[in-house]
Order: sequence, then C-alpha cells, then structure tokens
Amino acid sequence: MYNLIMDNLQIKKYKLKKVTSDIKTYKLDYEKELNSAQLEAVLYNKGPLLIIAGAGSGKTKTLTYKVARLVEDGINPDNILLLTFSRRAAKEMISRAEALLCSGLKKITGGTFHSFANLILRKYSNFADLKNNFTVIDRADAEDIINHIRGKLIKKSEKRFPHKNTILDIYSKTVNKDINIERIIQNEFPQFEHCTDKIIQISQNYNEYKKQHSMLDYDDLLLYLKVLLLSNEKIRNQIGNKYKYILIDEYQDTNNIQAQIIKLIAQKHNNITAVGDDSQSIYSFRGANFKNIIDFPNLYNNCKIVTLEQNYRSSQNILNLANKVLEKAKEKYSKNLFSKIINQEKPVIICCKDTKSEGEFVVQRILEYCNEEAVSLDDIAVLARSASLMYDVETELVKQKIPYRKIGGLKFTETAHVKDITAYIRVIVNPADEISLNRILHLQKGIGSATINKIIPLITVSGNFSPEILPVNPNKLKETETLFKLLNETRMLISEPKNAIEKIITYYEPIMENKYDDYTKRIKDLEHILYLSSKYSDLKDFLSDIAIEPPDLSVTDVEEGTRNDECLTLSTIHGAKGTEYKIVFIIGAVDGRFPSIYSFNSEDELEEELRLFYVAITRAKSNLYISYPTDMFDRITGMVLSKPTRFVEKINDDILERWILTEN
Repeated sequence: MYNLIMDNLQIKKYKLKKVTSDIKTYKLDYEKELNSAQLEAVLYNKGPLLIIAGAGSGKTKTLTYKVARLVEDGINPDNILLLTFSRRAAKEMISRAEALLCSGLKKITGGTFHSFANLILRKYSNFADLKNNFTVIDRADAEDIINHIRGKLIKKSEKRFPHKNTILDIYSKTVNKDINIERIIQNEFPQFEHCTDKIIQISQNYNEYKKQHSMLDYDDLLLYLKVLLLSNEKIRNQIGNKYKYILIDEYQDTNNIQAQIIKLIAQKHNNITAVGDDSQSIYSFRGANFKNIIDFPNLYNNCKIVTLEQNYRSSQNILNLANKVLEKAKEKYSKNLFSKIINQEKPVIICCKDTKSEGEFVVQRILEYCNEEAVSLDDIAVLARSASLMYDVETELVKQKIPYRKIGGLKFTETAHVKDITAYIRVIVNPADEISLNRILHLQKGIGSATINKIIPLITVSGNFSPEILPVNPNKLKETETLFKLLNETRMLISEPKNAIEKIITYYEPIMENKYDDYTKRIKDLEHILYLSSKYSDLKDFLSDIAIEPPDLSVTDVEEGTRNDECLTLSTIHGAKGTEYKIVFIIGAVDGRFPSIYSFNSEDELEEELRLFYVAITRAKSNLYISYPTDMFDRITGMVLSKPTRFVEKINDDILERWILTEN
C-alpha cells in the first residue's frame, strides 16, 4: 500500500549517508597517564624530536608510551628502531609497550648500538669485506692480541712504553672520538709522545691481525657499520627505508661515530627521537661526546625540543639542591626540576676531622636508620668519586658486621672458567681464532708452548682438527687427539648451541676440577652458560651476544655477605647512574678529590665533574648526606685538602644544612 501511494505522488528522494567519525580511538588513555610535557613528546611523531629528560622525570615511561603510540597510529613495528645503552633497557621498554597494548611487538628492532651494528654487519657481511662467521672479541681478548704484538715490537729493556690496556685505550679513543692517534696522545697521554710512531705501528698491526683472523672488537662494530653506510648508498637506503622511526635513549652518552651512524640512517626521513639529559653526561672517558646532545637541534632542522621537569623520585628538598648545583653549569639546557614529594629533612653536608671519623659517621647513621626507623639496607647507598675513597667506610662496615656489595668487580665473561668455555666455542665457530686456540691448548696436559706454536698455524691455515696435522706422534698427545674429536663433533652442532656447550662442559669439568680449588662454585656458572645458550639456535649469535653485552656478576664473584636478604650498596658515582635509593651518602666531597684536582685547568672536565655531582645528588629519594674530611693529603701536589667541594659554595643553609662531628 505504501509503495502505491508513493508511486502516485511526486516526491523527491533524499539519500541518507552513513555518518563516520574522523576521530581515531586509542586503547590507551594517553592524556590520563602522562603529564603535559610527556604527552607533548609522545604525540609528536613527524620529524626530529629532542626530549630533555631531567633526572627521575619518567623518561622510560615516556619512551614506552611513544612506542605504543606509534604502533597505535598504524606504524609497522618492523619499521621502528629502538636504541639504548643496554639490551635489558630495550627489552623492558618493548615488554611494557606490549603489556599496555596487549599485543606482541617482537618485530621492533631493539638493543644497543653494538648489537644493532652486529645485526647489520652479519646481514651485509659480503658488502663490508667481512666473513659471516667473524668473532666479536671482548676487551680482555683485545688486550691479549695487543700484548702479543707489543711483545714482538718492543724490547723488554725499553722504558716508559705504555702497557697493553693503555694502548687499547688510545686506539679506542681514536675510533670513538674520530681523532687521529697523534692528537689523542698529545691531548690525553703526553707522557708517551716519545713513542707515538711505535704505538701507531702496534695499532696498524692490531687491525691487520683482526682482519686476518676474522675478528672484530667493540669499536670495530661501529666503525665497520659507519663505513658500510658511507660507502654503499643502496644498503644505506635499504636500512633507512626499513627503520622509518628511530628512538634513542641516553643520547647524552653517544660518541661521535654513533651520532654519525644515526644521521646516515635517518637522513631521508629524519623521524628521530633522541632522549637524554645533558646534565647527566659523565662518560667522556669512554668517548661520549657532550656536544652531541647540545648540537642536536643544529644537526636536525626544525627540531622540536620538549623538556621533562617533573621528578617522580626525589623530594623537593633534594631537588632544590640539585637545581642550585645545576645553576653553576655554563653550557646546558635550562631546566628546573620539581616534585610533589614532600620531606621536611634537608640535604646535609658534614665536616669530618678525617676519613676515619667520616667512615664512623656514615656507619653510625646507617645503623640508626636500620635500628630506629626500620629502613632496609637495600634502600641505602654510599657513593664516592672513586673506589679508593671507600676504605675507611668498608673497614667500619666490616667491624659492625653490616653486609654490603660493591658495584664493579669482574663481569661474568671475564672470569677465567667462563673465558675457557667461550674459547672452545670461538674455536668451533672460527678456527682462525689464534687467541682462543692458544688458550684451550694450554689447558691440555703434556703439551708445551713450543708444540702449541707449531700446531696453531696448521689449524688456522687448514681449518682442520685432525690428529694427522699434529707435528709429533699423536700417541704422545692423546689428550689433544681427544680435544680434536670434541671440536669436530661440536662443529656439527653450531645450530644446536645447548647440545654443543653441554659436550664442551662435560669435557671441561675434569680440567676445571684440577685447575681451581673452588670448582664446585664455578660449576654454577657453567650451568648458567648452558641455560643462556638454550635461548639460541646459532652458536655465532650466542657468542656475539655475550661478548657485546655480558651477563651480570659471576656466581663466584658474589661475596658471602651479599647473600643476605638485605645488603648495603657501595658504588662509584659512575657505577650508580640509573639507580635510586631512599638514603644516599656521598663521601670524600673535598675540593681536589671532588672535583678532581686534575680537572682544575680544563673547563670541560670541571663541567663534567659538576654533572657527576648532580648525578650523585639525584640518586637520593628522601635523605642525602654529603661528607668531607679536613685532612686529606694529596701525595702528588703535597697539599692537604680540607675544603668542601666548590660545587656547594654559596648555597644557603635553607637548602643545605651544615653539620660538624663532635665526640662525647
């Protein structure tokens, strides 16, 4: 009936359109979860962005939400590169973003500059003049190679020639600072100017040795990547097109070559987010360049700068001191840290008669916090400019039976038994690795250096582990024949790391039992190696990862006292960066020690000392004590150091309380 009526009437038709909203909906409520500065940084996603993240201002949270926002905006995770200064930090950020979005982000490339370089160089090894099975050597191996070369070139009677570690430091600085060896020696090692030519020759021979034996050290990873990007436009464009969004954490810690690598990759899109705090740039001795973060806006046109100033760690009283200290910096991004955390107690500076009374004060105050206020030892740290200033505090801690741990010590991969195991693995992957061959052959009974020196060239040239190549009757070297059998069997298991390492450990355990009195403790480390290897499907990847970013402390490095439920922390300030504690003691804050007397004639070094002091202050959440002895003798200058650090000069009592120790 309706249709008939409509047919008899002349009625215009009006078409209804579907209403669609241009407003995109997001899983995350960014406005609710982030403060205004963090939100501004997270929402900006086109072009260069510099986030100046003050201490404790939630930079990890900001980076995590930025990753999540990029993915929610439709960016393929495969096109995101997240670079940090520890693989753990990258994994943590990606895991947090996954948890926020309730979806996997495994395709994001995340890790350190060195692990990223290793990834690219493995993929494009043919174009980088490398073999795919190149070995990444750690610092100890690099020093051994340099010592080997040094021994051939330098007579034992020659005086004042640098040791292997110093030569490696010189070479490393030339790479990371992009400065030639002559200038490095003139500026930083003038005492060795007389042997510049020989140091250059050693560095040349060192590079030739690595090339010949298919080895790369840490610095080579960055250097080879830079050369690859510069020399091959096609590969540079491929990498740049893949990684359309680049995020870098702790940008203030980058060196020249790292900054150059990022510039090369990002040159077409410039979608680069650098996060860092210029006031926490304290690693120039490693080659980090403070100017990288200062010059970032000049390097990238139309760079947006966002400053994070709200601190979520420390009380306002502690930040008042930190802000006052920062006022003394000459070159910086302006920031004024603030906090909603209120604590009535102000930071304190304590004048002590000597280092002994300083140690007694620190320990007495720690005991008061633990016994009277039930503060956990885990929440307390004692920091110093250098480990040598810790002696009297340690003595008093031992006397009072307070358990503590020192930040530092051997890394897991630097312990002798772990280096033995990794030497076997390296030889399996790369038979041309003379250093590792030498190590495992010296573990054999009944074989001397003369025979080893004959065997090594035969193996490295042939790549063969056959008893027939032995220069003497194999029956006299039965154990070496057994070793060759092991190496041949495990070479077949390169794609089965856990099985290969299980065989190596079975073979090595009797050797370790004879070599070390505490071998039962060391077995736990071997079990840990086995556990780590179970996560890999290729021995090359396993070797590269433990060389580039070693696991934490070895089981055998852990002191008895540190196995308690609670444990005080002693640390250098460099070692404490990135940590936080409820109560912090900064000891040895006497002018001439902090800042170091050696920095007085260099404005740049003095500025870095100031930033180091700022880092120490901002580790504290609630209470901060700064102490200095008044009779510290400096043997080099012959002076008695007695004044408090110049960094607290003219700071009023309403910000920093003054105490002096008295005896009953």
